[in-house]
Amino acid sequence: MRSEATICALATHGTGAISVIRISGPDAIRIVEGLFHAATRGKKLRDQAPSTIHFGTIRHRGKIIDEVLVSLFKSPQSYTGEDAIEISCHGSIYIQHKILELLVESGAVPAKPGEFTQRAFLNGKMDLSQAEAVADLIAAESEGAHQVALQQLRGGFSNQLKHLRGRLLHFISMIELELDFSEEDVEFADRQQLTELVGEIDLLINELIRSFRLGNVLKNGVPVAIIGRPNVGKSTLLNALLNEERAIVSDIEGTTRDSIEDTVNLQGITFRFIDTAGIRETAEPIENLGIRRTYQKIGQASIVLLLAEAGDDPTLIVQSVEAIRKQIAHGPQQLVVVLNKSDQLSGKELRDTLAELTVLPNERVIALSAKKGNHMDSLKGLLLELVNAGNIRHQDVVISNIRHFNALRSASESLSRVSEGLASALPSDLLAQDIREALHYLGEITGEVTTDEILGNIFKNFCIGK
Repeated sequence: MRSEATICALATHGTGAISVIRISGPDAIRIVEGLFHAATRGKKLRDQAPSTIHFGTIRHRGKIIDEVLVSLFKSPQSYTGEDAIEISCHGSIYIQHKILELLVESGAVPAKPGEFTQRAFLNGKMDLSQAEAVADLIAAESEGAHQVALQQLRGGFSNQLKHLRGRLLHFISMIELELDFSEEDVEFADRQQLTELVGEIDLLINELIRSFRLGNVLKNGVPVAIIGRPNVGKSTLLNALLNEERAIVSDIEGTTRDSIEDTVNLQGITFRFIDTAGIRETAEPIENLGIRRTYQKIGQASIVLLLAEAGDDPTLIVQSVEAIRKQIAHGPQQLVVVLNKSDQLSGKELRDTLAELTVLPNERVIALSAKKGNHMDSLKGLLLELVNAGNIRHQDVVISNIRHFNALRSASESLSRVSEGLASALPSDLLAQDIREALHYLGEITGEVTTDEILGNIFKNFCIGK
């Protein structure tokens, strides 16, 4: 942490109408004052009220570089908790680089990735989970990802963890007190209350752990593999979902030799659709490579759409389903059977086919025509239902960060050992050790317990200027 350094960086990137340059640190106001000439003669930034904006010019040796707006923030009322200034200038690359060059010549140093947010964390402006939410908010590409990140940034997750941690701290302090009076054989911590508390906290932690599946797909998108034998309409379905000619459609079998991926946003949720090579026996080596990749994509998907033609023999469809079931037997994938080209059957023929497929009790079956667009809305509705994205509107907290997920799992394992210890009347010192472990893992999430390695891994993934 270069706490004595004043850092600067572009907070916006590329060419646009306006660019923002951020400066933070003990000399931020002094450095900018040497370059900024307020429109009101004699105005000094150091004398102005915090959280104010001032119009003027940036000059170098009497030459005007640009007309700018300077936003003034004074410690501790700033994003970083330090004196900070944001210069809004015109978006010219030359102007951006020239102002940054002048700031460095005046004593500032270029910021490292995430250094502004790291300073905000170290200065107590936010905890570590909120700092990570800043990066997630910037990277959010859908309404769902935005909502999860914003929820975490506002401290919902942090507050819940602090509450759980505070209750555990009370009990471990009582147990530590018992250790001080071990020779007198007294109990300050009510074991029954501790048992109930550990059970309650473990229940809440496991709810958070279960929410990771939803949070992860909201953040990164839901991978959906479109599979089936050649010429059942996989590429046509992909094009219909994307509403564009993304994949080549041909009557020639084996046209798709590799997987094709693209994304669609459905009601704020990003779905990553993967069109795969048709599954069949073939001696063609390149097509076989594509088929092997199809099986890899099945393993990576959250949802598998198994396409068949509505006119196929239902017995063969059932056999295809059973073969795919073996592929995903121990995975989290959900399987949907899609009967394509349903427009080529009469109503009675389609009803008869669907009736014969009732032997598939665990799979959803939907009939549509990808080429004509019939019942595509039903498929999209089913995809949203499978993700169960409505939970995000009802759950107070949804986690989407793998670091948080791993820490919560470790905390749950420690609490399980505490429960076992209470049930077997384990000595206070051994109980205290497992409770300390649970506190450690919960503290890792918010940064109450941290290391330079953890901080380095987190902030190196931020953009410069944030």
